[in-house]
Amino acid sequence: MHAASFEPRRAAPRGPGTGLAWRADRLLGAEFEEAPLGPATLVRARTRPDRPRGAVLHVHGYNDYFFQAHLARAFRTAGFAFYAVDLRRAGRSLLDDARRAGPSALPPHYAASLREPGADLTSAAGSVRALEPGLPLVVHAHSTGGLTATLWSHAVRDDRGDGPDLLVLDSPFFSLGGTRLQDAGRATVLEVLGRRRPLAVVSANPSVYAQRQHADHGGRWTFDTTLKRPAGQPVRAGWLRTVSRAQARLVRGLAVPCPVLVARSDTSGPDRPDNPRLDAQDTVLDVARIAALAPRVGRDVRQLVVAGGVHDLALSADGPRRHYLDGVLGWLDARLPAVVRRPSEEHP
Repeated sequence: MHAASFEPRRAAPRGPGTGLAWRADRLLGAEFEEAPLGPATLVRARTRPDRPRGAVLHVHGYNDYFFQAHLARAFRTAGFAFYAVDLRRAGRSLLDDARRAGPSALPPHYAASLREPGADLTSAAGSVRALEPGLPLVVHAHSTGGLTATLWSHAVRDDRGDGPDLLVLDSPFFSLGGTRLQDAGRATVLEVLGRRRPLAVVSANPSVYAQRQHADHGGRWTFDTTLKRPAGQPVRAGWLRTVSRAQARLVRGLAVPCPVLVARSDTSGPDRPDNPRLDAQDTVLDVARIAALAPRVGRDVRQLVVAGGVHDLALSADGPRRHYLDGVLGWLDARLPAVVRRPSEEHP
């Protein structure tokens, strides 16, 4: 897959007139606002620092949406204006889709090409830059969102500053797992099946990880289980083909120009109820593959290893979660002074 296939759209015009129709957030209440952004939805924290030193844009993963209010508070306390995007067919955008769904509606989270989430990221990043002129843009992306944000950052690197100034990846979906030979064989099968029967379900397993995270099952968090489903989100052949192609492009090496922090747990384990470390491992991805592929993102990549972290490191137990947030904020403290505003931002 060529990163250029994202075909990024021009960022929104800079300045106050972005034309977004903000309203109270339907899912998190008065602390946040949301606004339609084409087929996606932009969310922002209503309370912001008096003099923010940067803006954060959070990007969710598969079978996920933005609900991590504590993450927004942590960034806000550290001096950042906070935004999140629910990509098309996910989260708040999926709620909108449900009202206008017809027989041709595509399944939740489905993407036949990364052009779609790439266009959503371009729109979201452009809107945040318009709302926060002159501030460095930090993209914080999790899992599949991390893979998408990485390819997008590579693709828009020469597009007049549409990409991030700093990129933080929380357990990015860099690999399907297995050996290189297995990956090659699987990619061949996916290429054929994904082209001929793109909506065929190739996996429909429950997410024990998501179930364990919810407060109703002893976890620490409350979220909408119709938008982040403990029953799992069926994986379609066309979507998996898209992911496989993006991962193959990463393996060949990218040139993300900004500094990148790749964060991951220290170990992986099975996503089964009988795993005694279900709440202390990444039970979704192979962290060894994340570690091996991180250097292929760009020339300035640092890795953060969080002992006892779960797949979404921001949802880990208190100790690992604090380690993760301290590591991210410490890295941002060290890298922000070197971020130079682009010429197009000097006179918004």
